[in-house]
This record gives sequence, C-alpha cells and structure tokens, in this order.
Amino acid sequence: MTITEDIRYVGVNDHDIDLFEGMYIVPNGMAYNSYVIMDEKIAVMDSVDSHFTKQWLDNLRETLGSRKPDYLIVQHMEPDHSAGIAAFLAAYPEAAVVGNAKTFGMMEQFFADLDLPEERRVTVTNGQTLSLGSHTLQFIFAPMVHWPEVMMTYDSKDKVFFSADAFGKFGALDTDEDWACEARRYYFGIVGKYGAQVQALLTAASALEIHTICPLHGPVLSEDLAYYLGLYQTWSSYGVESEGVMLAYTSVYGNTREAVEFLAKQLEAKGCPKVVVCDLAREDMAESVEDAFRYGKLVLATTTYNGVLFPFMKQFIDSLTERNYQNRTIGLIENGTWAPTAAKLMKEAFAKSKQITWLDTTVTIRSGVKEAQREQLAKMADELMK
Repeated sequence: MTITEDIRYVGVNDHDIDLFEGMYIVPNGMAYNSYVIMDEKIAVMDSVDSHFTKQWLDNLRETLGSRKPDYLIVQHMEPDHSAGIAAFLAAYPEAAVVGNAKTFGMMEQFFADLDLPEERRVTVTNGQTLSLGSHTLQFIFAPMVHWPEVMMTYDSKDKVFFSADAFGKFGALDTDEDWACEARRYYFGIVGKYGAQVQALLTAASALEIHTICPLHGPVLSEDLAYYLGLYQTWSSYGVESEGVMLAYTSVYGNTREAVEFLAKQLEAKGCPKVVVCDLAREDMAESVEDAFRYGKLVLATTTYNGVLFPFMKQFIDSLTERNYQNRTIGLIENGTWAPTAAKLMKEAFAKSKQITWLDTTVTIRSGVKEAQREQLAKMADELMK
C-alpha cells in the first residue's frame, strides 16, 4: 500500500486471533500497522505482533529493495507493536532505535535479552524533531493514550500524523466493515478511561496541518478527517453521540425482561429516535459498554442476587465507572421476591460518577410484573422522552 510518494505500508493482518488483549472478541481479526518513510535516511514506524515478525520483515525487504533502514521508531511498547524489535536489529545491525526514556525502560522489561547498546539508541523528548532529508519528523508525547510511554509522530512534509493507537479500530484491513462501530468499541474498551489525555492530544493535533492519519490498528484515514476528529472529540469529552435510550438488563426468570420489553414498546410508541435493548448475560460486554457511551440515556434493570447485584449487571456498571461514565441520564428498575435492593446498590455504584441525572421514577418489581408496575414504566417512558 502506498500512503504517499515516500510513505509505504508494511503491516500485516491477523485472522488467527480470537481475543484481542485477551478480552475483546475480534471476529474480523486485527491489523498490526507498520509504515516506512523513504528519504535520504529511512525510518520504519513500529513493528508488529510476534506471530507475524517474519511476514513483516519480508514486507519490509520487498519495499526497501537494496536499501537498508536507518531508524526503527517505537511509538508504543505494547507487544503487538514492539515484538519485532529484536528481529529487526538482527536483520539491520546498523540501524538505530528511536524512542523516549519510558520507551527504553519498558523495552528492557519486555525483552530482557535484547542487546541494544547506547550507541544504537536515539532518546527523544517531547517536540523534538528528526530529519530524514526532505522529511522532518516531530515527536508528540501522548502519555496515557493509552500507555505512559506513547508518543506520536508528525511528518511535516507529507502532513501525515502517525497516531499510535489513537484512531485505531478492531478488524483486519482486508475486511469490509463500518469504521465507527468497531472504532467506538475499540475506543471505549481500551482508551475510554483516558478522556482528558485524549483531549490534550486533540489540542496538540489541532495545531498541525494533517492530511492523513496513520494509526497502528485499522485503516489509514485520509478523507473527511473532520468526521473522525469530531467523533474523537465527542468520545473523549464524554458527550452524547446519538439521541436515544439504552435499556440494559439481566433477568433470571423472564420477569425483568418483560418489564424492559414493555418499556421499550412505550418508548417506541412515543417516537423515541432509537431504543437499544441489551441482555447483559448474552451480548458482548464491550458492545454493551459502547452503546452506553453512545446514547445519552440509560435504563438499568436487574434483580437482587444473593443480596448483591446480579453478576453481569455488576460487571457492566464496573466497566462504565472504570471508564469515567458521565454526563448521562439514568433510570433504575429492580426486581426482588423478598428484599429488593438492586436500585439502591446500582445508584451507589455510580457515586463517583460526574454529571449523572437520575430519573424521578424508580420501578420496583416483586417477582412478576403487574399493572402498577406497567403504570410506573409508562411514567418512566414519559420522563425519558423529555
């Protein structure tokens, strides 16, 4: 793949992986992106996962021809981007590795046997530049987007922004799928906790003239960049992306599900722009988290279970609060046969969340749904439509 006249893609697709980071299902695989900048001096941007090191080096040799790289720039030390460092150094013993102080500290932690003498290390600071000839690279530190050593690189000649894991998504590059869905799931699953740090990155990026974004996962972005930047602005500021209501529930015997389905029909009848119903026990948790951040209103419905929250609901709420869930309206539905306390426990779980508006109506079901609860659910629908 040719990015610009001087910048080539040498990454790989992984269709063998089932769980990314041991947690996220990736039915369409993953891409581990790497790029080469061809100039008087040649810079390689990051390596790939250990299972694909040979393929990556083959891609690199095919692109370079008889030439040899001068630098390997390590923007991010996660092993899916750094596992090829040792093989690269063995293949190109005269090349140097570019990173920051934290980069090299982590490199020693991950690769204890890596032989990288000081003369082959180029340690850069935030804002420092590196000239390759006609291309000048500027390093922009982005700590906690989403690791502390992360840095990104701006090529002032071709106006290309190498964005590390920012603007990435799940899915290999040889599959055709909507960008936003898998990028949103990726963002809130992996980066979502660090909204303030992403906001700082967007501020830094706004000072640059960017024509192309080259992330470490997902496709190269070169058209309608305002769309992608706008989504990142919304996501990182915890804003509402789409108008609608998400109904997230767990149900043991079907009664809580019945209440949720009744509420969904009430909302649809009243013209709610989007109603998303999610069975937390059966749907991908990362998809559920993604939807909770996408919409502005959330209803949680669950049972009291052994005196505490039903496990899938607890996991869901923990996933939200861990990622700084905020600026949302939440309604509560609880069910319990003898001592329902789920509503109280759910509300307490959001104690540290910012800008949460609670619906006045909380619905308590004692085993089965009766007419009184249906009236309360209708009232809840009216509140959600305001």
